[in-house]
Amino acid sequence: MVELMEELKKIEEKWNKRWKELSLQKFKGESDKKKFYLLEMFAYPSGDLHMGHLRNYVIGDVLHRFLLMNGYDVLHPVGWDAFGLPAEGAAIKRGISPDKWTYNNIGISSSTLKKMGLLYDWDREVITCREDYYKWTQWIFLKMYENGLVYRKKSYVNWCPSCQTVLANEQVINNKCWRCSSEITKKELEQWYFKITSYAQKLLDGLEDLKDWPENIKTMQKNWIGRSEGLLIDFQVKGTDLKIKVFTTRPDTIYGVTFLAIAPEHDLIKILKFDDDKKEMILKYIEDSIKKSEIERSSTEKEKSGVWSGLYCINPVNGREVKLFICDYVLSGYGTGAVMGVPAHDQRDFEFAQKNGIEIIQVIKPKDYEWDFSKGAYVEDGITLNSEQFSNMESSLMKEKITDFIEEKGYGKRSVTYRLRDWLISRQRYWGAPIPMIHCERCGIVPVPEKDLPVRLPDSSEIDFTPKGKSPLESHKSFMNVKCPICGNDALRDPDTMDTFVDSSWYQLRYADPKNDEKIFEKELVDKFLPVDMYIGGAEHANGHLIYFRFITKVLKDLGYLSFDEPALALFNQGMIMDKNGNVMSKSAGNAVPVGPFVDRYGTDVARGTELFIGPAGKDALWSEDGVIGISRFLERLKNFAFKYNKNIVKDYTPQNDIEKMIFVKLNKTIKQVGDDIRNFSHNTALASMMELLNLLYKEEKNLSFEFLNFIIYKYTQIISPFIPHLAEEIYEGFNEKDSIFLTTWPEYDKNFLMEDNVTIVVQIDGKIRDRLVVQRDTDKEEIFKSVILNETVKKYLKDKEIEKYVYVPNRLINLILKK
Repeated sequence: MVELMEELKKIEEKWNKRWKELSLQKFKGESDKKKFYLLEMFAYPSGDLHMGHLRNYVIGDVLHRFLLMNGYDVLHPVGWDAFGLPAEGAAIKRGISPDKWTYNNIGISSSTLKKMGLLYDWDREVITCREDYYKWTQWIFLKMYENGLVYRKKSYVNWCPSCQTVLANEQVINNKCWRCSSEITKKELEQWYFKITSYAQKLLDGLEDLKDWPENIKTMQKNWIGRSEGLLIDFQVKGTDLKIKVFTTRPDTIYGVTFLAIAPEHDLIKILKFDDDKKEMILKYIEDSIKKSEIERSSTEKEKSGVWSGLYCINPVNGREVKLFICDYVLSGYGTGAVMGVPAHDQRDFEFAQKNGIEIIQVIKPKDYEWDFSKGAYVEDGITLNSEQFSNMESSLMKEKITDFIEEKGYGKRSVTYRLRDWLISRQRYWGAPIPMIHCERCGIVPVPEKDLPVRLPDSSEIDFTPKGKSPLESHKSFMNVKCPICGNDALRDPDTMDTFVDSSWYQLRYADPKNDEKIFEKELVDKFLPVDMYIGGAEHANGHLIYFRFITKVLKDLGYLSFDEPALALFNQGMIMDKNGNVMSKSAGNAVPVGPFVDRYGTDVARGTELFIGPAGKDALWSEDGVIGISRFLERLKNFAFKYNKNIVKDYTPQNDIEKMIFVKLNKTIKQVGDDIRNFSHNTALASMMELLNLLYKEEKNLSFEFLNFIIYKYTQIISPFIPHLAEEIYEGFNEKDSIFLTTWPEYDKNFLMEDNVTIVVQIDGKIRDRLVVQRDTDKEEIFKSVILNETVKKYLKDKEIEKYVYVPNRLINLILKK
C-alpha cells in the first residue's frame, strides 16, 4: 500500500500543475456554453481543514468536474469568512493578534485546498477582513441606513459573558452562545439593528419560489419567521392615558380575560407608577427575571411566576377591570411583550390563575358536553357563552364578528405579527468591520461620507483586544477621534464592529466582480452570474446565514442594485462527519482528523474516495480508518487493471458475444446510475456501482477481447474521473491523449442496452424462497409456471400438496400458494 500511496502522490502533483496550466478552474465566458454558478459556504480560517470540512468541498468539486464534461462554463470561487468571534477568540487564546492568526490560517487552508487539486478560481478569492471587501460591507450599512433599514435603540440584549459581546437571536442556541456554548444572560445596551422584520413577509413569500431547497430548511425558516394573524387590542391602564397593546389570535376569548401580563422588559415598565409598598418587590422581581434565560422563563416544566403591579387595566369590550401582572414567562421579543390572561381557555394562564387566586370565566364550551375544569383549561373551539351579544354561536364565527366589532369601536385592529426579531448587528469586539457612523454632540449620530470609506481598523499592535465588556476600539484615541462631516466639530466614531454574518450575507455577489475598486460590483456582471445555481453547506445555518443572505439580497434588489431577489436557486445540505463515538468532528472537541497530514500520508484521491464512499452525502457519517483501507484497495485494483488496457482509444464498439453483451449492459447501467447519483449527491452508491463493474471485469477478463477492454476502460475512466480525478487523468493519458479528461464529453448511455436479455426469477412457496430460475426477459407467465413445477427443488416442496393459485411479478418473482 505504501508503494501505491507514493505513486499516487506523484501523479497528483503532476496533474494539479497541469490543470492550472489548462486554466481548468476558470470561468471562460464562452457564449456557446451554459453558465453554472457553483458555491460552497464560506469557510472560517481556523487552522488546517479537517475531514468534516473537506466533505463540503469535495462534494462541490465532483459536481464541478461533472458539469465541465456536460458542457457547462462553471464559476466556482473560493474565499474566507475571516472576521468575527471565532478568529478573535482563537487568537486571544494563543496570545497573538487576530490578523496574524487569520492570515496564517488562510495560508494553511489555501495550501491544503490547492494540494487537493480542487477546481477553485483563486483569482476571484475574497477575504472579508481585507479593506477592499469590508469597505463594501460598510457601504451596504450606509445604503440601508439611508433607506430607513438601520436604527439604534437601547434594549435588553443577549450577552455572552465569555465572549464579552452581544449576540443576535439567531446566534443563541438553547440559550447558549453559538460559538463558545456559554450560558447567555441579558444586558441593557444601546445597539445597532437591521430592520429584517420589514422583510418578514417577503422572506416568507420567497420560500415558495425556492423549489430546489430542502423542505426541512424552508419549514425551519417559516417557523423562525413565525407569521401569525390576529387582533391588536388596546387595554387602558386604569387612571392613566397609557394603553397596553396586546396581540391575540383568540379574540373569541376576550370576554374571558381576567388579568393582563407584561414582560419584565416591557417599555411601559419605566413609565408605570407603582405604589411605594410594592415598588421594591416589583423591581427586585424584574431584576431577577431579566437574569433568567429565555428557555427557563418559557419552560412548560417550570411553575409560572409573576408579581401584581398594583395596577388595573380596562377590558375595552365590557369595561371590566383586570389586574396587571408582570410575568417572567412573557417575553418582550415575542408579539407585543404583553398577553391577555384567559385562564379558562389557556393552560398556562389556567395554572397562573390557580396559583394567584384569579377568577376563571368560561366563555367557550364543548358542543355536546360540559367541560370539567379539574382537567385544566378548555382550549378547543366550541360554542360561546358569557360573551354578551356574542354568546351562543360557533367560536370560529365569533372570531370574525368580535374582530369587526372591535375595529368598528376603535378598540383595536386586525394585525399580522411575526416571531422574527430585528437583526442586532453591533459587536463589542475588535476583529470586525467598523460601523461607519459618527457621534456628534451638535448634530447627533451621522453617517460617514461614502467617499471616506473604508473606516479602517487600527493596527492590531495598537489594540488591547482582550474582552472587557466594551469595544476595544473605544480606548484607541486616534481611531475614535474624528471631525463631524456636517459641522466640522470634534466627534467620536462608533466604537462597535459589525456581526460577522453581515460579511457573509453578500459575499456571493462580490465573486462576480471581486477586483472592482469603484463599485461594490457591476450590476451587469452580477446579473450574468447570479443567482447561485447550486449552494452547498450545512443545515445548521438555516435560521442564521441562510436567512441573512436572503434578506440582504432582497434589500439590494429593492434598492436597484440587483435584478433578482433570491441569492441561490438550489441548496444542498451535506451531513456532518462524526467520530466513532458519534460526536461531530471539530477542533474544539479534539477529535478532528486534519486534511493536510492525511493527504501527505495517503494522497488526495484516497482522501476523496474515503469521504465520498463513507455514506450518503446528505447524511451524517462516522469516520473510520477502515474506509481508507477499502478505497486504497479499490484504487490499486483499478490502476493495475486499467494500465493494461489504456493503450488504444476505442470510442465505439459492438459486443461480439453474450459475455461482452452482458458487460456492455452493465456499463450502460453504470453510466446512467453514476450520472444520476452525481446529480442527487449519492456518491457512495455511484462508487459502489463502479466497484461492481470493476469486479465483473476482473472476473470475465479472459473472455473479453483486447479491443473491448480498451473501450470499457475509456468509458470507465470518464465516469470515475469526477471522483478520483488524478488517477483517472493518468489512465486517460495512457491513451496518448494530450489534454485533460475533463475536456472530453460525459459518455451517453445506450437506452437499448440498459436491460439484460436474461433475468433471475425468485421462486417462492407460500412466501418463502425455495429456488431461483434464470429465464429470458418477458417470458410468458404460463411458461414460467410450467418451468417452476417441473423444477426438481420445487417438486420436493410440492410433494402430496396442491397448488391453489400463483402470483407472478414480471421479471422478478413467482409465488406458489398452496391449499390449506
